Amino acid sequence: MHAKEVLLLLTDKWADWEAAHAIVGINLSSHYTVKTIAVTRNSRMSIGGLRTEIDCTIEDYHNFEDLAMLILPGGFDWQESRHDEIAAFVRKVIDRKIPVAAICGATIFLGKHGFLNKIKHTGDDLELFQKESGYNGQKFYISAQVVADGGIITANETAALEFARAIFGQLEIGPDEELDGWYDYHKYGMVK
Repeated sequence: MHAKEVLLLLTDKWADWEAAHAIVGINLSSHYTVKTIAVTRNSRMSIGGLRTEIDCTIEDYHNFEDLAMLILPGGFDWQESRHDEIAAFVRKVIDRKIPVAAICGATIFLGKHGFLNKIKHTGDDLELFQKESGYNGQKFYISAQVVADGGIITANETAALEFARAIFGQLEIGPDEELDGWYDYHKYGMVK
């Protein structure tokens, strides 16, 4: 069986912990493989100090028929730059009805480029979205850990587990009861 790709789009100073649970769960599935993608092939340094090699660039990526999802972890760089070239790539993904998952600062990036103006979404704070000129989605904003709507998953910075759980559900990595058990185990621990 041919594994479909899940792309992890990295910027400098990306928040490694925000996508960690999702990456592990996806890679443990025989149906998917995680690949890193960025604007250039230069390795990216995470906030946690992990230097990550890049598998492909957004300019060179054309394998959309094998793409199952695009994940955008948060990080400091989303607010420091507009990332118009990344926005154009995200548009290609969304136009092909491929799910996109964003957490923390990456949700603000989606907001500033208008991707959240007509779908329910969340993020760190509505005020952060409203500071962006391309954002008009305030009536669709929900104060929640994670929201999935219109093929886009959004999560706030404290929701790494909920983010992973929503991604696993979208990718149908396991039955709901198994995913709920995974979530409860990691959220509440072994000792109750």
